[in-house]
Parts: sequence; structure tokens; C-alpha cells
Amino acid sequence: MTIDIKKNVQWCGKIDWELRNFHGEELSTPRGSSYNSYLIRDEKNVIIDTVHGAFADEYIEQLQRMIDLNEISYVVVNHAEPDHSGALPKLMEHCKNATIICTNAGMKSIKGYYHKDWKMMPVKTGDIVKIGTRNLVFVEMAMIHWPDSMMTYLTNDNILFSNDAFGQHYANAKMFSSKSDKAVLLDEALQYYANIVAPYSQKVAKKIAEILTLSLPIDYICPSHGVMWDENITEIVELYDKWAKSYLEDKVTIIYDSMYQSTRKMAEAIAEGIADILPDFELNIYNAAKTEKSRIVTEIFASKLVLAGSPTVHNGVLSSVAAVLGEIAGFGLKGKKAASFGSYGWSPVGIKILNEKFEKAGFELINEGAKALWNPDDDVLAEMREYGRNLAENIK
Repeated sequence: MTIDIKKNVQWCGKIDWELRNFHGEELSTPRGSSYNSYLIRDEKNVIIDTVHGAFADEYIEQLQRMIDLNEISYVVVNHAEPDHSGALPKLMEHCKNATIICTNAGMKSIKGYYHKDWKMMPVKTGDIVKIGTRNLVFVEMAMIHWPDSMMTYLTNDNILFSNDAFGQHYANAKMFSSKSDKAVLLDEALQYYANIVAPYSQKVAKKIAEILTLSLPIDYICPSHGVMWDENITEIVELYDKWAKSYLEDKVTIIYDSMYQSTRKMAEAIAEGIADILPDFELNIYNAAKTEKSRIVTEIFASKLVLAGSPTVHNGVLSSVAAVLGEIAGFGLKGKKAASFGSYGWSPVGIKILNEKFEKAGFELINEGAKALWNPDDDVLAEMREYGRNLAENIK
């Protein structure tokens, strides 16, 4: 399958309809994904990125139907992570005359993964490679989300090959934003940002500002995963700028796990109290052991208030809740408030542990938390509703 983007520019990647987990088992991809590769024909022909190594054979076969691979002058590696570069070894076997273009850090990554002495040309922000009637312009984006990352811009056609920025894990045969369900597309774009890009938000904001100062006209944004943005380009750029700056929606997220339903009852009672005061807020309750972690992380990323609940177990908390709070500890989220709750039998240390995890993640604790001994009765559940009301008043 190939898709024409502009004259002499084609998508030649692979849609992975079966993908359900990414980065090992860390991320959920219920809508699959794609590995986007692009072919540019000019006096010097160029391939932008490759596909996951599992699809290397069919990728090479597809390219050979499109072009004589001996006529490829450059292979641009915007990012050496194997889901982008996995087919590179097989591709270079056929592209005998090609030079790899990447950042200095990319040279190290590529050699570290593949242990080959391919011909490589390092580039930095602002460097230009003339390929004929058009030029390639490079923009480094170190640590968004790897040290080797960069974007590539194609002049005249005004296409930004944006690497992981502006991507989504979204398998869609139509492959253009204009032909996609907008609600689904933006949801997947937000989930991608929250789980992959969010830890580097400060750098994202600076990089967007840097790109804007280059005054490059952009007709298409072509990321490494998901559909290509071919209309309302400024919308996704503005969303990234917003997401990168302490993003908050009128939303409350409650996560919990429960052994014998005591903490679940607390979660639901607290939610009732919050809803009394904040009826217009979106309120979500997730059992962390039964919900995709990447979905929970996305909701936390967008929330003004986050609550975590767990019973005290072996002087600790249940692993599902601990895993989510551990995940967001390195994200550097700003402006969010938090509170903890949980049941216990003889020592309520679980609340203290949850509070410590929130503080480590940079959240502002509203209070010391709410606890219930054994199974909460009607009086305790009434206290939990009042606890929820008080939390809601704090962010109202």
C-alpha cells in the first residue's frame, strides 16, 4: 500500500492493525498504529525513516515496486528507535549508493543498535541538503523524546516530517486527518502526547517556538505514527503548545484498587461528593488493575484534581496504583492538585505512601487524605461524601 501526498512524495509505510501494546507492554494501542516511511523523488531520491523490523521484508518488496533502490541517494533517520529504523539494515543492503542523514546523537544510536559502518552524514538545526528542485531542512529536537530526534522539512512542497511529534497510535487506512474521525483522532493524539511526549513538555514548548521563528510554510505534517495532518495544520500545533504548558481541563480523575471492595466504596462515595459541587466537571473513576494504564495516564495529564486510593497491604499499597503514580513521577506535571484515600486493618500507612508518591510527581496535596478502618459503614461513607465536597470546593 502506498499513498500519494504530493507529486513525487509518497507514504510507503506499514499499518499495523494488530498492534495492541507498544514500548514492550507499557502502552496500550487499542486502535493499532502505523510505521510511517516516505519516499521523495527528485534529482536525488530520498527515503524518510523506515518501519518496524518485523515488517522489513514486505517493506523492501513494496519499495522495489516503487523505485530501483540503487537510485536512493539519502536515507533520513529522524529517530533510531527500532519502531522507526527496524528495517534499516535490510534497506541498506539494497541501497548501495545511499548515505544516512541523522544527528550526531543519531549516529551513536544507529551504530549502537545495528553495529554497521554505513556511510553517515550528521546534521544540525538549520542545515540544508539540496536534492534537486527542493531542499531538505533539518531541525534537531533532542529529548523529544530521545537524544537523537530531529524533524525534516521539504521545501517547495512545504511538508514537515515531524518524527514522533504530532503522532498518534491510530491505524487508519485513509491516513489523512481530513478523512478521519476528528474526535477519535484528537483523542489518540492527546493519549500519544500524554504517554510519550509529556515528560519533555518544556522542550516541546521551546521547540515549537523555534520552528515558528524559522517561518516555514507547512501544508502537511507527516509524523512517524498515525495519520498525516493535511488540513487545519495550526490546530494540532496550537494543541501541542497548549498541552506543553501545564495543561488542565475541568476534569477530576479517581484511581483506586481494592481487595475486598472497601476502597472501591470509598472511591464511589468521594465521587458523589465531588459531583455535588462540580456538576459540570468531567469525573472519571478507574480501577487501576482493570484499566489500561495509558488511558489512566492520559486522564491524569488533563485533570485539575487527581485522587488515588488503595488499602494498606504489607506496609505498602496495591501495585496497580503504585505503577500509575510511578509512571507519572518523571513527567514534570504542573499545577495539579491531589488527595489520597484508602481502607486499612491495623495501620493506615498506605495513605502516607500515596501522598509521598504524589509529592514526588510534583502534585500539590490538598490534605493528608481520608482513611477508613475495615469495611466502611453508612456513617463513614457519609464522611467520604463530605470529603469529596471539600476537595471539590478547593478547586472550584
